[in-house]
Amino acid sequence: MTYPFMFSVIVPTFNRLDEIQDLLPSLENQELEKAHFEIILVDDGSTDETIPFLKKYSSETELNLRFFRQDHKGPGEARNIGMQEAQGKYFIFVDSDCIADKRWLQAYYEAIKEQDLAGFGGPDAVLSSFSPLQKAIDYSMTSFITTGGIRGHSKKKISKYYPRSFNMGVRADIVEKIGGMNKLRHGQDIEFSHRILSTGEPVIKVHDAVVYHKRRTSIKKFYKQVFNWGVARINLYKIDRGMLEPVHFLPFIGTIIIALAILLTLLFPKKMLPLWIAGIGLLLGMALHGIIKYRDPKVFPFIPIVVPTQILGYGIGFAYAFVKRVILQKEEFTGFVRNYYR
Repeated sequence: MTYPFMFSVIVPTFNRLDEIQDLLPSLENQELEKAHFEIILVDDGSTDETIPFLKKYSSETELNLRFFRQDHKGPGEARNIGMQEAQGKYFIFVDSDCIADKRWLQAYYEAIKEQDLAGFGGPDAVLSSFSPLQKAIDYSMTSFITTGGIRGHSKKKISKYYPRSFNMGVRADIVEKIGGMNKLRHGQDIEFSHRILSTGEPVIKVHDAVVYHKRRTSIKKFYKQVFNWGVARINLYKIDRGMLEPVHFLPFIGTIIIALAILLTLLFPKKMLPLWIAGIGLLLGMALHGIIKYRDPKVFPFIPIVVPTQILGYGIGFAYAFVKRVILQKEEFTGFVRNYYR
């Protein structure tokens, strides 16, 4: 089969005009020739000026840009529309809150020239211009000592690598075999990756195919996000037990340890003091490492807050969903729903 493009870059969006305005110029600046890729944006019912902006932008840009609209059905459904309309041999997903490195598509192009991959993914990083909170969240998400190994960000990953929809690709004929993304509100990309992996064809991580991920802009929003991920992991388990590995229990175990430490401190405050000193010392050490990593001293007060927030948010969501779905055998449910994209 002949494809008009090598890549179809698919972007779901909802009320994120400011982020689209950052993402599109980064796609304009790709090293890969524009003739090799198209951009498909799927708006999920935005109430801001996204659609008028895209109409104007598409008439002026040299990008092969098309856009579509749906009535707030979620990111999975938006990506499915993008795949239905795509004309590329490979579909590549990127979130609207990302900025693509100039070598992003070129790195993928080089990878598929070496091997006809079924699926692939790349890492996320931050730019120096990002806020200290965004850098602290990046640290918590990507450091091997937190969840970088679980998510496959680190080369020393401790679980199977699942490409994530903020930066992943799949061959078009694979989608014809396995179908599109399901209707899970959260975790649909993991389930989709699981089906790609089940084909037995190669799925790899391309380490130099980088996108710069802005992530959440407040501690509260970050907590809601990771809580939803904990819930999603149990929903995924109910679909296929292979999507729950022992490492996915680690944040829950961490949450139990923190809860027990607080309880024991109330009962034996003096005996527990060395443990709290050690814990605080570890967080401060991570904060110092963050200063070195990002060359930004302003991250120091944020990392000791963000790291426990991630562990507790995911652990509490995981425990809540485990009780509700595994023990009480309730139907599938979603955690926080409002302002999903933000």
